[in-house]
Amino acid sequence: MGIANGCKIPDDLYYLIEKHIWVRYEDSTVVTIGITDVAQHLAGKVIAVSPKKVGKVLTKGQSAGTVESGKWVGPVPVPVGGELVAINGALKANPGLINQDPYGAGWIVKLKPVNWDEECKELVTGDQGIAVYQQLLNDKGIVCQ
Repeated sequence: MGIANGCKIPDDLYYLIEKHIWVRYEDSTVVTIGITDVAQHLAGKVIAVSPKKVGKVLTKGQSAGTVESGKWVGPVPVPVGGELVAINGALKANPGLINQDPYGAGWIVKLKPVNWDEECKELVTGDQGIAVYQQLLNDKGIVCQ
């Protein structure tokens, strides 16, 4: 687990850093997507999550749903294209799971990727992901507390 300006940045995930989105490659049939610790800190207390419906086919960059907090409402863009195969139903009853555990119980959707091998090349992971995130946080003066 990496730490950047107090924000947790796991080194085993892929990141679309400018959108504060993480992706966990489970296998060739599914990836899990959520918002980062940075995003949940910036958003504040999450009060609602509205994912798209299972079966929806999304192209890279399209929204898989919306996250709403007391001070922010925003889309959750998918960093790779594919078909939505699962949504985190627990977020309906407890959207705060995103604040409590953004990389675990607070995942948002699962997607069957169409072209993972190519599209993942545009994401960062490992030590490079932590370093790039650190630079962004420094540039924007963001600290997680």
